[in-house]
Amino acid sequence: MRTPKPTSSKTFATFAVSCMIGFSVRHTANAAVSDEDFNALKQAVEQLSKKVHTLEATHEEDQAKIRKLQRRATDSPAAPALAPVAAGEEKGKSSPASLLETGVADITGPLATHNFTMVGDAEVQFGKTSHSHGGFVMADFAPIFLFRATDRILFEAGFDFMINNVASAQPGDTSSGGYNTSVNLSFATIDYLMNDYMTLVAGNMLLPLGTYSERSAGWLNKVPDSPMPRNIIPGNGIGAQIRGAIPIGEKGASLNYSVFTANGPGSIDGSGRALHPDANGNLIPNLDLNGNVGLTGSNTANRHGGLGYGGRVAYFYPWKPQHDMEVGISGMSSPWDNAGNRNFSAGVVDLAMHFGPNVEVKGEYIHSWYGTDDMGTIKPNGWWVQGGYKLAGIAPSTPLLKDAELIGRYDTISDGMGTRTNRGTVGAVYYLTNTLWLEGDYEWSRSRGPNPAPSNQIIFQLSYGF
Repeated sequence: MRTPKPTSSKTFATFAVSCMIGFSVRHTANAAVSDEDFNALKQAVEQLSKKVHTLEATHEEDQAKIRKLQRRATDSPAAPALAPVAAGEEKGKSSPASLLETGVADITGPLATHNFTMVGDAEVQFGKTSHSHGGFVMADFAPIFLFRATDRILFEAGFDFMINNVASAQPGDTSSGGYNTSVNLSFATIDYLMNDYMTLVAGNMLLPLGTYSERSAGWLNKVPDSPMPRNIIPGNGIGAQIRGAIPIGEKGASLNYSVFTANGPGSIDGSGRALHPDANGNLIPNLDLNGNVGLTGSNTANRHGGLGYGGRVAYFYPWKPQHDMEVGISGMSSPWDNAGNRNFSAGVVDLAMHFGPNVEVKGEYIHSWYGTDDMGTIKPNGWWVQGGYKLAGIAPSTPLLKDAELIGRYDTISDGMGTRTNRGTVGAVYYLTNTLWLEGDYEWSRSRGPNPAPSNQIIFQLSYGF
């Protein structure tokens, strides 16, 4: 909008003085004006002139502020909207003349640094398993890079830099240093906001099988390690998905959905056999849930017969502030051997509930099955449930207690080959700040079958989210 030109202060002052003089002359015709009256009139004119100069200075300051705001607008994606659209111009475009009139000129687009953000988390972990020595077993740095190119195009990528202790080297061999370092691309996607209810996501995605991968992993997890049943389904995959939420009613309820296609799981050797010998001759499952490694001879296709498909649908219902429930069901199916004769399928039911600001309960039931050439259909399955209670609910002003949360979890898993493991976890989280957590847990587990898991252990972890 073009700014109207201010009335000249000199013109206003001249007009005011003329009025005063005119009034004085007309009054003189009726009576003589004393020196006292004349001086009072003169003083009034001078005061009026000062006020006019003050108003003029204030107006100049306001104009300077407007020009400063318009210059700032050149760094904003919305800057072109400040310029009026003249007759004959295309909507959304502005001529150089109109830009100069509004103080907005030389628009070259938003600066990248104004749309770039880095968030993430870092953890340091100390652990001790029964019948072994304790030590610092892991340090992790997981940055997430977010870039907003336009109002509709976003990019996000997450990395995982981790250092782990390893088994003792052979005598005289110091090459490993007692640890190894790994770098993992957790996800990297291009997001296109199609409308308010639909987003297209493409790249290395966190698969919407349950909610753990997207909402609870890493720093957000109040237990230092992941639930065991998460090991029987893929956590991510290269592909594309359409996702979004549809509001229901006017109280905040919504229907959340996602539909995806991805490479899906593969096999280590390309065959549909259940087991495969590793480098040490040990038989390990041939199913590779990562699914994005191992190529055919042409080096252009994954080592399995085709793409996988799946999705999730969930209902979110809040019945009052800080009291809500979400229940969802998800699944996928995909060939996993090179010939495409054997399929992998999985289904997940997830539930999350909040009862006020201090009570949280969540969990998942996971079932998968895949066909093999030598052992028929293998059916791994398991479930986990986790609850937390913040002691601020009973001791809102007591030091130490008001910043602590008690945590409990139970998880169980069957590998489908005769081994079942049950594990219980109790612990606590102490919130040094909202983003700096000290976690401590004691875990006990029992296994039966040919592949028993480690028994009791204690874990401490310092986590920071940024």
